[in-house]
Amino acid sequence: MSILIDEKTRLLVQGITGGEGSFHTQRCMEYGTKVVAGVTPGKGGTRIFDVPVFNTVETAARETGANASMVFVPPAFAADAIMEATDSGLPLIVCITEGIPVLDMVTVHSFLKGKNTRLIGPNCPGLISPGKCKVGIMAGEIHLKGSVGVVSRSGTLTYEAVAQLTSLDIGQSTCVGIGGDPLPGSTFVDILELFQQDKDTRAVVLIGEIGGTAEQQAAEFIKAKMNKPVVAFVAGATAPPGRRMGHAGAIISGSSGRAQDKMAALAAAGATIAPNPAEIGLTVKKVLGR
Repeated sequence: MSILIDEKTRLLVQGITGGEGSFHTQRCMEYGTKVVAGVTPGKGGTRIFDVPVFNTVETAARETGANASMVFVPPAFAADAIMEATDSGLPLIVCITEGIPVLDMVTVHSFLKGKNTRLIGPNCPGLISPGKCKVGIMAGEIHLKGSVGVVSRSGTLTYEAVAQLTSLDIGQSTCVGIGGDPLPGSTFVDILELFQQDKDTRAVVLIGEIGGTAEQQAAEFIKAKMNKPVVAFVAGATAPPGRRMGHAGAIISGSSGRAQDKMAALAAAGATIAPNPAEIGLTVKKVLGR
């Protein structure tokens, strides 16, 4: 079993005719993902990679049975794209777009309340269920089907952790990049809850970053609700306070945002802390061997 996506996923791509959208759509199709529709206003009636393109998400979903959307719409219009997909009843939206204004995401969060739609991202690499389906921009070939779930704020460290796991012959159930923005559509807790419920996920890798309190909230959930082993790593231990470090969410404001405090909270909750990013895979191997 995998969470959120599987062989039955029928993907719609918003922004499919743009350079990034078309490139990654093709990579998803090559991996085996069923891409059934694209949406680009003004391009309705055309085709790309033999996939029909529509002017609106509502029409595309109705005519093709799409049940998930991947968003490559430019930042200024991405919030509207997410809300359009939500209004069309799609249960899963994966927003890859980086640079969406925070105020726009406040509107999106308010709009999503009470809706039966889960948003992954924005500013994320997406998610993959190895051997089944890929909705995102990660390299499919580094993944291996298995039973370790991965959830991460960092795209690059997700790839690094997965490559280490695969090299050790440790497969993954689902890998989810929740994104590094201050207001992600899904949090660590949201994804950890799904992994806890998934009978085929034996252990979880959690990769955090400096800034915010998402990791502390994850630690509370791990301590109270999880009975599966969690291996954690938090990037940014040497980052100076008050300086923005790449991601929009990666800024230390007060002690709660520091990597050391996040790792301490996760360790106190029972997670096993990987000493450095190069040892995430080895740490998982030790935990699974206990």
